[in-house]
Amino acid sequence: MRRGGLAALIFVALAAQRGAAADYATELRFVRNGAPVRTVDLATLKAHCQVQKVGIDDPYYHRQKTYLACPLGEVLALGFGQPLDRLTRESFLLRARDGYAKPASGAQLAEPGGFLAFADAERARGDDPGWEPIDRKQLDPGPFYVVWTDPKQHDPAVYPWPYQLNTIEIAGLESVYPHVLPRGAAADSAAFAGYRIFSGECIACHAINREGGTVGPELNVPRSIVEYRPAEQIKAYIRNPMAFRYTSMPAHPHLSDQQLDELIAYFTAMKDLKHDTVATP
Repeated sequence: MRRGGLAALIFVALAAQRGAAADYATELRFVRNGAPVRTVDLATLKAHCQVQKVGIDDPYYHRQKTYLACPLGEVLALGFGQPLDRLTRESFLLRARDGYAKPASGAQLAEPGGFLAFADAERARGDDPGWEPIDRKQLDPGPFYVVWTDPKQHDPAVYPWPYQLNTIEIAGLESVYPHVLPRGAAADSAAFAGYRIFSGECIACHAINREGGTVGPELNVPRSIVEYRPAEQIKAYIRNPMAFRYTSMPAHPHLSDQQLDELIAYFTAMKDLKHDTVATP
């Protein structure tokens, strides 16, 4: 085969691969307690928000990036049809295409510095948003990526940074995931403290009783993780997964020994509260 012919085939294959990676609707769904409120496409977002070019030190790309983005507060007000100050009292779930589901408070999402990015400002060409593959799995981050401009907001363990975002839902965590709560545990118990940690650190990727994110493995059914892994191994893995195997799970060096013990207490409590509506062989 001539070099020109081979080059043409490679170009077509790469173009097809890139097209397949971006085969999703560039629209954002807004949901309240499971009921659709509105679906907004990119053209509508751009027409109703102050599109800005924002530069950040991106914690996933580990370098300076510049995005075309809408202020997050304006996006929320547009999608839910309410003034932003009324939305600050709500609880939210930010849902991504890959099954990631990050809880966040309305007060946090309304803070100055939050933006909904829809294109890489340096790489976008026409209708092509120019997204670069992101994070350990090298995924396409579109259609939308929540980013934060204030350096105090740059820790994904504290502020939500979901990429592949396609749905913003108003819902209390306990109403969406009723079977992750350690019912019967006292509010001041280690198990309940572990539940709060799990809700903030883990539920975006992991499920308990099939409720939660689906990026990582289910942790309670059919068997709880504490039923087949020693507690010390679980804690060591949470703190530094890459010491065990190559994985997309992030390290959690900020969790104290006490917090890791509280997570184990939560998992231990939940092993006696299994709820699984899916039959297992």
